[in-house]
Amino acid sequence: MKKITRRMFAGFSLIGLTLSFSAFAKEVRIGVSLPTQRDIGWVRYKQGLEEAAKKSGAQLFVQVADQNAAVQASQVENLISQKIDVLILAPQDAAASASLVNAAHKAGVKVMSLDRLALNSNLDMYVSFNNVKIGELQGQYLAKHVPKGNYVVLSGAPTDNNSKLLKDGAMIHLKPLIQSGEVKVVTDQPITDWLPSAAQKIMENSLTANKNNIQGVLAPNDNTAGAVVQALAAQKLAGKVIVTGQDAELTAAQRIVAGTQTMTVFKDQKKLAAEAIKVAIQMAENKPVEANAKTNNGKVDVPSVLLEPVVVDKSNIEKEFIESGFFKREDVYKYTKG
Repeated sequence: MKKITRRMFAGFSLIGLTLSFSAFAKEVRIGVSLPTQRDIGWVRYKQGLEEAAKKSGAQLFVQVADQNAAVQASQVENLISQKIDVLILAPQDAAASASLVNAAHKAGVKVMSLDRLALNSNLDMYVSFNNVKIGELQGQYLAKHVPKGNYVVLSGAPTDNNSKLLKDGAMIHLKPLIQSGEVKVVTDQPITDWLPSAAQKIMENSLTANKNNIQGVLAPNDNTAGAVVQALAAQKLAGKVIVTGQDAELTAAQRIVAGTQTMTVFKDQKKLAAEAIKVAIQMAENKPVEANAKTNNGKVDVPSVLLEPVVVDKSNIEKEFIESGFFKREDVYKYTKG
């Protein structure tokens, strides 16, 4: 009877201790402001953030600005009013986002940039892929496979700082070829809001102006690469011109096995989203974050967690996309025998 009483007492004590911790444990509240859901990459980010938050027990509040900076500002104000601890921000307009960071800080909310860097602000953390490295991989691929000829160089939206980082990275490998005269850039234009329709128009105009004499296209992502391929197909040049990309979209994988898009750069957005939630919780709990880089945003060197991307083309699409389970074989080869 004495033993039973002691066990019962120990059990009650354990339950009481657990309840005590639960009562005092602070729930982490994370606000997320995303620029769009029109791009599969941002759809994956949203899904990954929601899955990771659910696993970790954090409460997530997600807003999507639909490519409108004014809407994003209003949504961030709303998120701050919901007593969040950390704001994960992927700015629609990188330069204008400094005011969003300032507003969050005034409310005592720490701010992390996800993928897209908030410029000219006292940003607390940056979690992304190494965008300069992505550009390097694209430029290196193009330079290796088309060391001579006419290039079309497309870059992303001027309002997105990633556009500059990607192009800077690509130019590390392309500039020597351009300076030597081996490569001639016949068109060099940014793409408004990353719109495929804008990319297709630029490519059509360049093909007309250069009488189809184009050998390589630096397309900044898969959406715009798809538009470039459409313009090339209209001139029966799809598959005859090297076209880069990034984001590892299913349609890009289908174009790679069909031979119309040459490569993409694989960024596992769900993996990065899980990292972002882990870091956000550490920030909320004032725990140290293990950054592996610093990124200057025009005002400060922002502690950064940067993941490495991978080039995917016909030579390794089986391993990276199919054997890894990222895509199903029947989806990748939906329009091509494989």
